[in-house]
Amino acid sequence: MSGFGLIVTFIIAIVIMILAISKWKLHPFLAIMGISLILSLVVGIPLKDIPGLIGGAFSGIFKSIGIVIILGALIGTILEKTGAALKLAEMTVRLVGPKHPELAMEIMGWVVSIPVFCDSGFVILNPIRKALQRKTRYSSVAMTVALSAGLYAAHVFIPPTPGPIAAAGALGLESHLLGVIGWGAVVSIPALVAAFFFANWIGKKVRSSEDLAENEEGPTYEELLKSFKNLPNGFLSLAPILIPIICMAAGSIASMAGLTGAGGIFLKFIGTPIMALTAGIIFAVILLFTAGKTDGFYEMTNETLKVVGPILFITAAGSVLGKVIVAAGFVDYMKGNAAVLSTLGIFFPFILAAILKSAQGSSTVAITTTAGIMGSIAESGSMMTLLGLTSPLAGILTVLAIGAGAMTVSHANDSYFWVVTNFGELTPQDGYKTQTMVTLIMGVVSILFIWLLSLFLI
Repeated sequence: MSGFGLIVTFIIAIVIMILAISKWKLHPFLAIMGISLILSLVVGIPLKDIPGLIGGAFSGIFKSIGIVIILGALIGTILEKTGAALKLAEMTVRLVGPKHPELAMEIMGWVVSIPVFCDSGFVILNPIRKALQRKTRYSSVAMTVALSAGLYAAHVFIPPTPGPIAAAGALGLESHLLGVIGWGAVVSIPALVAAFFFANWIGKKVRSSEDLAENEEGPTYEELLKSFKNLPNGFLSLAPILIPIICMAAGSIASMAGLTGAGGIFLKFIGTPIMALTAGIIFAVILLFTAGKTDGFYEMTNETLKVVGPILFITAAGSVLGKVIVAAGFVDYMKGNAAVLSTLGIFFPFILAAILKSAQGSSTVAITTTAGIMGSIAESGSMMTLLGLTSPLAGILTVLAIGAGAMTVSHANDSYFWVVTNFGELTPQDGYKTQTMVTLIMGVVSILFIWLLSLFLI
């Protein structure tokens, strides 16, 4: 199948999948896997290739982020059980003030996600969000949306996250990474402001199971504090989060600097998410020892695996759907018709990245694929030259336009969607109202701001 029929088939498949989950109450795993299989048959993928395609995509998610999510969740559980999350909540409230805990979570997410993938960043910071929610009794949904938005903005706009770095390289901006970082930080601000107001608005409309539990006879924040004889100190509470961030940042810097010696190899090794979070686990175990709770480590691990299991399986199913869409030729079709859409200017990379993001779920894949289609600012036959975007600043704004598209929108085939909804204790239906909508708003606000910048700067 090719052409317009492929686009229509894809749209119908996505609509049916969303209806199956939200309206017909089918489990997301079954809905996504079922749509993936049906879609692969309808678009004409050879029957002999379908089992391998599905199996490879399913196992690939465990290889890429499965261990990262498990380790991050285990760190979160230890922070929660030792009282470290409560200590960090206390520190955050003192820093930002008690009236705007959602702003505190958004800022924390933005900072943490610069070197850390947003998926693992949310898992790591979620215990702090929960503890802060208990203390302030603020809307759990508002805090979840704000945290998600802060993490997402840095993830798509600011190196050293892989997407923006890869896009800068594809557009020939290797020597302008500092400009990408600086302008990425600037462009993320309007998105964060819009997300802040949306989080507060939607927090009054949607209630999570955490919010509903408040009306029951659950422990107050003060009662929760009393359940711990002594809270750990600030450094030990922060170390399981801070150490992985430092490791990942060091690995990213080593890659950006092109270090090839023994030191560079070591920094890149500890900078991989798995090794960085393993270092975090080591400090979490030290925290367990100081808190005298090592006897509960087995149960904490078991509890974590029970929570993370459903998330991993749903995430893997989303990966299958993304691979089926790619194998169907959707991405190739967009590449073949790129010239027709070139009159859209700076909006073209945004729209292309948004289509690819919505189609296959991964922001990083959408960024790198779109950047590959756009080509280098110095290449005569590239889309960049066709659009007249040939200066370094035009290239930087194009990288950011791609990033804005790659956050539009997060839905059922995106691993981050399921991380946010599950750890934020939201139903899939509420996930569409919160996570999907905030990413749509952030993407649109960002591209409009980028377009305004382009009017004055290029």
